[in-house]
Amino acid sequence: MNATPQTGEKKLVEPRMIADHPVLDFLNTVAVADGEKVDFFESDGDVEGWLQQAGFVISPRPKLRPGELLETARAVRETIRDAIERKKAGKPLLPGPLNELLAKSSSHLELSQHRGKGLELKRSWQSGTAEQALGPLVEAAAELLSTGDFELVRPCEDKTCILWFYDRTKSHHRRWCSMSTCGNRFKVAAFRERRRASGA
Repeated sequence: MNATPQTGEKKLVEPRMIADHPVLDFLNTVAVADGEKVDFFESDGDVEGWLQQAGFVISPRPKLRPGELLETARAVRETIRDAIERKKAGKPLLPGPLNELLAKSSSHLELSQHRGKGLELKRSWQSGTAEQALGPLVEAAAELLSTGDFELVRPCEDKTCILWFYDRTKSHHRRWCSMSTCGNRFKVAAFRERRRASGA
């Protein structure tokens, strides 16, 4: 994870959408920088901004107490993380916690008329509570767990990294969360090891 110097301190950049799946990008809002875990969600605004960037627009905005969306998003993230990690490890999935979140999510199908395009059927979510605001993301997680190819859901191979990705490459040989960070570190380390072994 990159950090940029600013007035003598290291300031973390925003989480990048590098996982090729929004649910895994959601997990990646916790990362490791300079050897320490960092949570990119520090406020309700951080959560709202990330949801909007990921395409999960909260509308209408719920009237929540300060910090409620942040608290709920962090709890939802860890519930999803536990489910993803269990499924990837081949352990039995415990659907209870996710089912509780799904039950709090309220959605329905809605027809809308588009000029020149005819009718469009889409899902519409309520957003009166923090759980409902995160409902589309929870449903996406349930869909990933039930229909995703977990051979292609992978953690980064860098042992110091905790990021996840969905390998959509043609060859399905993706190993790193990002070639520009973890992949590049591996290449540099391998190059140095080859030079050391050859006595250069």
